[in-house]
Amino acid sequence: MFKSIYLGIGLLALTAFSSATLAADGGTLQIFVSKNQQSLTVYDGGQIVATSKVSTGKSGHTTPSGVFSILEKRKYHESNLYSNAPMPWMQRITWSGVALHESNSVPSYPASHGCVRLPGAFARSLFQMTERGAHVIITDAPVAPQLISSRTLFTPELPADNSMLLSDAQLRPTNFDGSEIPVEVAVAEVLPKVGASTSVTLEKLPPLRILITRRGVREMVFDAQEILTDLGFDAGQPDGHIGPMTISAINGFKRWKGLPTKGEIMTAEFMRTLYHAGGRGEPPLGQIMVRQKFKPVFEAPITIDHPEKALGTHFAEATAVNRFSGKAEWHGVTLEDYISSATRKRLGITDDQASDSMAAALDRITIPDNIRHKIALLLDEGSSLTINDTGIGPETGQGTDFITITHRNPQG
Repeated sequence: MFKSIYLGIGLLALTAFSSATLAADGGTLQIFVSKNQQSLTVYDGGQIVATSKVSTGKSGHTTPSGVFSILEKRKYHESNLYSNAPMPWMQRITWSGVALHESNSVPSYPASHGCVRLPGAFARSLFQMTERGAHVIITDAPVAPQLISSRTLFTPELPADNSMLLSDAQLRPTNFDGSEIPVEVAVAEVLPKVGASTSVTLEKLPPLRILITRRGVREMVFDAQEILTDLGFDAGQPDGHIGPMTISAINGFKRWKGLPTKGEIMTAEFMRTLYHAGGRGEPPLGQIMVRQKFKPVFEAPITIDHPEKALGTHFAEATAVNRFSGKAEWHGVTLEDYISSATRKRLGITDDQASDSMAAALDRITIPDNIRHKIALLLDEGSSLTINDTGIGPETGQGTDFITITHRNPQG
């Protein structure tokens, strides 16, 4: 199923579009806000479909930059933080209080308490265009999505061999397991007539939210718990948390291998030794995480080449996804993002120069074939991919997609 809404009317100014025209399915729309230009641009893939002026947060109440998605929509809402201030046509992008909404004061300079203020007519039309989950990308300087090509990007796969799916015969509905997502297809009970055509009907799948990042302590602890248990050390149920049983198992392993038990628990030397003892080679440095419908689905370790160099922060969304032909188009952007020296040290980044494009970052990433296949079976229109070095931020939680907060390079 295709959800693109090519309107054929070029750039739409604030006063030019009608809500009826733009009430089409908005699953692939991306909203870009530039704080420097105080502007908002709506894209469908690489095509601009609407623009408007905005007012973002003033000094002391700065609107955060990064990759967000629409978490909640209300035609009318009152602020819980600022004296019940009215917020018509509210589209929430963080649970901590940031939203897009209508305002009578949109002076084309920063004036809000952190929200993105929109003119009245535009706020209503934008509300009618979007769906929950639509992405909102907020930057300082304006950015625009570009078509990206990389062997690492995902393409869709059908859950069953086409040769098994027949029509123009006596048909009955059947479910094939499409990797945890039921897919309704048509299966012949009798042999088809000569010249019968082949057809299949696939359910529309909710878009995936994919994050590629560096492994954090939680992921390393989870692996350590599994390997320690396999080696006969009782580390408790693998949960990614360092409890008394896990500490006891780690120290027991360290004593066995002659490693120091004082000081930091999860050292690089401990992880390398543990992985080798468990027959797992070198510890992976990357992690891929997948969400769908604001909930975690699965995650897995991946490989990052040249880990001493920052990946950078990048975002892309899949459009023109054709599950029959196995093709998809990805449009993406690279975002400015400053990483502090303390964080770089923690992550083992010694080369300050990050990958300058999403394609360059993708070329450094290797994803196991079984994980690629699992994603390919679930990939559909509007799925997105975020790459960053710092992992899941504090705004990501229950009832959210992956939220990435970016930071401006401090001025000297």
